Amino acid sequence: MTTILAAFLFLPLPASLPEPKDIVESQTSHILDINGKQIATIQKADQNIPVDQKDIPQVLKAAVIASEDRNFYKHGGVDLRGSARALWADLRNRSTVQGGSTITQQYVKNAYTNRKRNVTRKVREAILASQLERQYDKDTILFKYLQSVYLGNRAVGVGAAAQTYFRKPVNQLTLSEAALLSGLIPAPSDYEPRGHPDKAEQRREDVLKKMLQQHYISQEEYDVAMSQPVWNAVRGKPPGPATLIYPPEQQVRQYPYFVDYVERYINAKYGESALLEGGLTIQTSLDPALQDEAEKAVANQLKGTKDPLEMALAAVEPPTGFVKALVGGRDFYTGEFGSVNLALGGCDKQPTNVKIEVTALCWDPSNHTVTGGGTGRQPGSSFKPYVLATAFSQGVLPTKVYPAPPVFHVPHCTGKNCDIHNNEGEGGGSMNLRTATAKSVNTVFAQLVRDVGCKETAEMAKKLGITNVWYSPSVQTCSGNFALGVSSISPLDAAAAYGVFAARGERFPATPIVKMVDGHGKVLEDNTKRKGIKVLDEAVADNVTDLLRGVISGGTGTSANIGRPAAGKTGTTDNFHDAWFTGYTPTLSTSVWMGYADSLHPLLGIKGVARVFGGTIPARTWHDFMSQALKDVPVTDFNQPAPLKAIADAIARNARGGFDPGDKRTPIDSGTGGPYQVEPPAP
Repeated sequence: MTTILAAFLFLPLPASLPEPKDIVESQTSHILDINGKQIATIQKADQNIPVDQKDIPQVLKAAVIASEDRNFYKHGGVDLRGSARALWADLRNRSTVQGGSTITQQYVKNAYTNRKRNVTRKVREAILASQLERQYDKDTILFKYLQSVYLGNRAVGVGAAAQTYFRKPVNQLTLSEAALLSGLIPAPSDYEPRGHPDKAEQRREDVLKKMLQQHYISQEEYDVAMSQPVWNAVRGKPPGPATLIYPPEQQVRQYPYFVDYVERYINAKYGESALLEGGLTIQTSLDPALQDEAEKAVANQLKGTKDPLEMALAAVEPPTGFVKALVGGRDFYTGEFGSVNLALGGCDKQPTNVKIEVTALCWDPSNHTVTGGGTGRQPGSSFKPYVLATAFSQGVLPTKVYPAPPVFHVPHCTGKNCDIHNNEGEGGGSMNLRTATAKSVNTVFAQLVRDVGCKETAEMAKKLGITNVWYSPSVQTCSGNFALGVSSISPLDAAAAYGVFAARGERFPATPIVKMVDGHGKVLEDNTKRKGIKVLDEAVADNVTDLLRGVISGGTGTSANIGRPAAGKTGTTDNFHDAWFTGYTPTLSTSVWMGYADSLHPLLGIKGVARVFGGTIPARTWHDFMSQALKDVPVTDFNQPAPLKAIADAIARNARGGFDPGDKRTPIDSGTGGPYQVEPPAP
């Protein structure tokens, strides 16, 4: 394979290279609201600062060579062994699975070839790289590369990157800063230091180690640089030496949290280059009137409070899954956690040992849904409707009665958190599920979830659209705490999942996109006629709604009463770190979360409220938003729920092998066991 590739490289070549394309050439993408009005434009060339070759510091050249192409000064444009290995892997797999590009080849990709990943492009890159090396010296090639490389945050070239991350000219970069920039090259979005400081720090350290191993720096220089970890300036003064990362000098946009959501969605599904270079026209589901009301409702409730107290709101249209409004925090442009979109959730995985993973992003390929932007928060009792849906699907009736003590001790529990307490409602005596839901009686739901199963409840929540449900099948005992929202979810997930109840069991995954076309007019996505997924029996969904109506009409959520048919649920974590209200009408589902962004403070003594339950400030916020959002919408009622007895009877019948009481089973033959014939009951 090496011989074949070498033969390609030494074929007769044209007298001169083709004209390089404009490195920052891109088509502007336009983001529109539901009415077709432009709300944002995005293009790659937001930041490009040309620099002179003499301004590139030696420490940056060394960092890039050490991390990207250690043989840069030895090869003729192509590392034959590495390229042959990568090419053979690609041919074997019939797709591009390995890298192997030298700095020269990377520059060729930026300046001369398209970005389509295939074997033909790789061969062309190799040929042009070989020719480039014959026409330019190594330092010139390296300079051209450093001028053209994309380093995230719309920064093209090291001059722009030095300004956007460190707010200094490139010739003033320190060793640590140079290592960090070099570490961004393979995947700028993944290693972006503001959004992923831990990953950026690991990359910085990796580059420094390579520089030491390749003798570009001394042990002393290495030790000094290693003692300067990544530190985001918005966090205040660092505790010691640090590699200081400044917040981006952002273009102030209308509806920044929603635009941020759209960017994440497209980047995850189509790649960052699609948005930055593809000239997309994106009609979104944003309703500007609803968005304005959402921002106003959040701002009014946060008025007079201080950062890091935050609130997030997401509103979803149940019959379509279109996200109509989204507020991810107090202010996108200020504060330590401003650009953390708290309306979006975290990854479908066990949580890591971090308080908050800023600007995190996860992507669910099964339904093309962005599920990331902060790690999500515990929903408290607003998780209980998923337990109800599980129970009703198993034939449990709303009239089922449980003991309702103030404290319930989980049987056979020997560890921590064995006692379940009632936070929002009262206990004592016995009560049915309807009353327990309205009063949010934890001790009843702790028993219910043990009866219907934690695993089954987790599966139900996922089926409804909750992406973060942390339950390990290896756990032998189903803890009653599971019903109280131990998983971390997002307002967007919550609004979409409750929307399934509003849509009578049909699920439309949340999306910000109505229709999207590229710069050539090709339709990339069209959600105008998409169909829902039936995930719940109508009777189950309607009965959940019926019980949740009682929360607003006479339970813990009376502050959310908007004078029209509505259903919802309050949620409060036992440490008062999170408070929720999620509710819906037949046409709009909205979730409101309140808490401190750093998760360090309880919600106590806020705006005259001694202890913030979900039924206080979050429910009022929901009320204020929904009242205005629906003021011109005709009042519609929910369907009357069908009795669940048919489901219960069917389950009981299946448990008996499919026979009704009174059926006579007559053996067809004289052998033991079936098959059997069924005779009708005697009159």
